[in-house]
Amino acid sequence: MTSDQAVTVRDSTLPATDPAAGILQRPYLWVTIGACALVFLAAFESLAVTTIMPVVSRDLDGASLYALAFAGPLATGVIGMVAAGNWSDRRGPTAPLYASVALFVAGLLIAGTAASMPVLVAGRLVQGLGGGAMTVALYVVVARVYPALLHPKIFAAFAAAWVIPSLVGPFAAGIVAQVLSWHWVFLGVVGLVVPALVMIVPVLRGVDRQPQESSIPSWAVGRLAWAGLAALAVLALNLSAEVRVAGIPAAPGVLAAAAIVVALVAVRPLVPRGTLTARRGLPSVILTRGLVSSAFFGAEVYLPYLLIEQYEFSPTFAGLTLTGGALAWAAASAIQGRLGNRLDHRAAVRLGSVLVLAAITLALVTTALNWPAAVAIAGWIFAGGGMGLLYPRLSVMTLALSTKDNEGFNSSAMSISDSLGGALALASTAIVFAAFTTTAESFAGVFALAAVLAAAGVAVAPRVSARTAR
Repeated sequence: MTSDQAVTVRDSTLPATDPAAGILQRPYLWVTIGACALVFLAAFESLAVTTIMPVVSRDLDGASLYALAFAGPLATGVIGMVAAGNWSDRRGPTAPLYASVALFVAGLLIAGTAASMPVLVAGRLVQGLGGGAMTVALYVVVARVYPALLHPKIFAAFAAAWVIPSLVGPFAAGIVAQVLSWHWVFLGVVGLVVPALVMIVPVLRGVDRQPQESSIPSWAVGRLAWAGLAALAVLALNLSAEVRVAGIPAAPGVLAAAAIVVALVAVRPLVPRGTLTARRGLPSVILTRGLVSSAFFGAEVYLPYLLIEQYEFSPTFAGLTLTGGALAWAAASAIQGRLGNRLDHRAAVRLGSVLVLAAITLALVTTALNWPAAVAIAGWIFAGGGMGLLYPRLSVMTLALSTKDNEGFNSSAMSISDSLGGALALASTAIVFAAFTTTAESFAGVFALAAVLAAAGVAVAPRVSARTAR
């Protein structure tokens, strides 16, 4: 959710609405199913690509663009979030949702029919732009259609729509890639996105026809420009790895450093002051989120790659590794929810960050010392458990440290920290992966970088605060 998306909950124009009705009762049934289906498909695609990308990279001879296929969509997704939020505030969520779904489908078609790695990456960039915008547009639809009483239930349904793909997505994608082709992991989703959108269309016909505020928000050109600059910096960081691989006489290290500096400068207006310097309180909450998530996802992307390349796992069983982490994430999330205030927020964050660091360290040692793959696989369960502990608590702390005037901005900052942190980490791991001469050294370098990021998260975690701003 972006700051531009901090919409005011309005009464829905749906006829005969009953606030006491459940999200699976009339008149919310079809919009609930359709919205959850879109969230499910976006989550499935994100996780499925992690499993099949080693096969895609080998098939299209695209090892140099491997990380860009992951980092690029995260970067363009930030632009989509800001643009869709501002567009929704000005004109309602209908047009942004249609446009975002169209972009998401276009990206799937481009990637699914790609005959070269650059074309596939282009499709992923378009897909990321549409996916980021689609998430924000759906949140605005929720704010305008559902009464406040039902918001916890619909967002809980969205969370479930993310968990289920974590459990089945990697394994299913591996089977599709083996039995049919990796192309169908992209193309098969297209046929499901359109029916999901059709379920929401009836409610969209009335959601924009509501009394407008006296002053329509102007386009947040400044924030869009900063988001665009950050995305360009991430792409430039990935291109620095390509420059090294191609042997072009340049200074890739200087280019990479400059891109990182530009990205950090661009992100400053998009996050609370003091975030980059780990100021105690909310800034450290946002920074911890970015550091730990970038470490986790930066390592997770390469774990199936390691199992396929060095341990000769099939894509299906390599995907099961991610499923184990997802199960641990879901279980830890449920446990921390039941514990409530009996588990201090800061304690949960510190323990979670330590578990992520420990798991990445196990992956590093497994690679460096050629230990059995089971060590890294078992370790990744701890990584998922750590994320399940700290992710919900960081979200709760972000809202607790927000006021009514900056809830949207702070929520946006948390999402941007996730996306750009992960994008920068993936771009940096691509440079590290290309810097070594042997595959074992490349994987060790990637996990070492992820471990450094996780260690930084452990260091910043004690500076988070749970004091309320209300």
